[in-house]
Amino acid sequence: MAKPNYQFEKRQRDLAKKQKQEEKRREKLANKAANANAPQTDVPEEGVSQGVNGQDYGTALN
Repeated sequence: MAKPNYQFEKRQRDLAKKQKQEEKRREKLANKAANANAPQTDVPEEGVSQGVNGQDYGTALN
């Protein structure tokens, strides 16, 4: 009966792990580049009003 080759199995797991990390890195770079090209819009959150100086006066009760 043949013995299992643990070194080969470990090497295959390591290669798969590195490939997955590289794929994630490429996706992050692509997302970063896409976000850099997209125009930034300053839209206040719903339910929050902003004062003249840009200070948040949202839900303050007087």
